[in-house]
Amino acid sequence: MNSDNYEDIINLPHHVSQKHPQMAIADRAAQFAPFSALTGYGEAVKETARRTQDRIEMSESMIEALNAKIQILSLLKDDCPQITVVYFKPDEKKSGGTYVSVCGKFRKIDPYDRLLIMDDGKEISIDMIVEIDAEIFDMYNI
Repeated sequence: MNSDNYEDIINLPHHVSQKHPQMAIADRAAQFAPFSALTGYGEAVKETARRTQDRIEMSESMIEALNAKIQILSLLKDDCPQITVVYFKPDEKKSGGTYVSVCGKFRKIDPYDRLLIMDDGKEISIDMIVEIDAEIFDMYNI
């Protein structure tokens, strides 16, 4: 390739049209933006790829230990012990969910709505709880 081919035009001034206004830089950049022919397809692919967990099937011994811990907590509601609760949170968009761990002070058990209520007002469904841990359970060997 011979570089002499462009010697006659390389130093000419940039042409500016007298009829058409110059395009704004933002508009010029937009013409090179990616085109999405299927609106929402990217979000659908991300949602499908997002993982959820299946809910653990609890054994009878696990259920008994959990019920014993709930009974102890209901007796100690005035002491507000520090507890850690692990519970299953169902996914709003697809089957499965995630396991959430919450630490805080216990306030009370609502037996009618089957809720464990924390001191900060967080309500956790007793039916979704997998584990409750607290130092107070050590003296009961649970």
